Amino acid sequence: MKKIISIVVTIFFIVILLVKVQGVEAANFISENKMSNNVSIDDISGKLIRFHVIANSDSEKDQNLKLKVRDKVLEYVQPLLKDSKNIEESREILNRENEKVLEIAREVIKENGYDYSVESTLDKENFPVKTYGNITLPQGEYEAYRIIIGTGEGQNWWCVMFPPICFVDITKGEVAYEETEEEMKKVLDDEEFNMVDNTNSENVSSEKIEEIKEVSDALADNTEDDNIVIKFKIEDILKNLFK
Repeated sequence: MKKIISIVVTIFFIVILLVKVQGVEAANFISENKMSNNVSIDDISGKLIRFHVIANSDSEKDQNLKLKVRDKVLEYVQPLLKDSKNIEESREILNRENEKVLEIAREVIKENGYDYSVESTLDKENFPVKTYGNITLPQGEYEAYRIIIGTGEGQNWWCVMFPPICFVDITKGEVAYEETEEEMKKVLDDEEFNMVDNTNSENVSSEKIEEIKEVSDALADNTEDDNIVIKFKIEDILKNLFK
């Protein structure tokens, strides 16, 4: 009986520890850089426009539909936004082309046999820490162009629309780090870029950099499931305890 209680208590504390680690791991280098470089989140968020496509639900079909809408919308807006000189110009283009973007989204939805409604917004929203390839944006309020399919209750795909890193290697589903860095540095100074660069050797180990690159090689859908890593770790612990 004492052994069982001991095991339960041990598992309890391990779960708490893993949840805490999982929740802060993505933001560790951000908080450290913020203290050392004195760069605020507002310094970064005020220079970006994010792009989000939100699925009707988390069903496999709805998630696949989300990606099809994403592909067609980016195919249309890429030539319009790729040479945008500043955030104001990008904002103007998105407002001007909004109805056409919605028309494209509706066509994709209809062609795939659905009758979901679709709407868009361009405003400021609060977002958690998110990673796109070698860029990790800190939690905060960002301007975002969002396409919402149906009820919008599913997970979303996202990237940065200004500067236009959404369009880096989109046909291959991967992020080209050098091109991403080049685009981001057009609007962020060195200190600000270092704060969001998750491959900066001053912030993370070489092993972590390789891990990030491996994950980034499959960017067809960058939706994250924070419970997966914890689940596997707990399973390993349980197996070892009951050997």
